[in-house]
Amino acid sequence: MEEQNNHDSHGHQHEGEHVNLGSGEKHHDGKTLFGVLCYLGPLVIIPLLTKSDDHFLKFHAKQGLVLLIAEIISSILLKGMFMWLFFPIYQIISIAAVVLSIMGIVNVVQGREKELPLIGGIAHYLKF
Repeated sequence: MEEQNNHDSHGHQHEGEHVNLGSGEKHHDGKTLFGVLCYLGPLVIIPLLTKSDDHFLKFHAKQGLVLLIAEIISSILLKGMFMWLFFPIYQIISIAAVVLSIMGIVNVVQGREKELPLIGGIAHYLKF
């Protein structure tokens, strides 16, 4: 199957064409699956251990790991003795985590390395 060149004079891509992933490879299901795992809580460990040499997956794994750590910390801090007092805050954080995970999964499926709000800036500090 021949691929059409749908770039304008500025090199921007148009709808309907394949999206290149971070490493320059064409979008395929294996990389997408591992990318989605990055945003599914503890499953982030799978791409971290098996695909550590892939820049695209490493980018998303860092964001997924920061998101997981934030969820764990908020759960520990806000579910203590005064849970009834902090329950609304915990619910807001949980909803935000789900929204950020969905945003990350959408970015993976679209082949983008786009930083998530709040999480992306912190993920840059992870060096692995």
